[in-house]
Amino acid sequence: MVKEPLPGPTVAQMGLGVVLRALSDEHRRAVMIELAADGEDRERTCNSFDLPISKQSQTHHFRVLREAGLIREIDYGNRKGIRLRRADVDQRFPGLLALLAAEARAPECANG
Repeated sequence: MVKEPLPGPTVAQMGLGVVLRALSDEHRRAVMIELAADGEDRERTCNSFDLPISKQSQTHHFRVLREAGLIREIDYGNRKGIRLRRADVDQRFPGLLALLAAEARAPECANG
């Protein structure tokens, strides 16, 4: 049973401050980096991410990313599908996904 995506902002409603706050957390950045490395239309489940945090914390992080407009969450009842809003992110914030990919390739900073 396919359901509609959970609500999130339109491209025009995606604010830079909200996006930067969403990306300020290392776990949310890790999710975004993984999604950006995946294929264009690949949908993942919440459990497919190797996050060293509780399920409740994961739910919070995915909600923050969705409310910032970075991902689309689809509720299937017994699971949620997670998909990067690649075209929307690229349209609103050109180069952002490339910056995340570059961070993933860079050596660990002294300030973490």
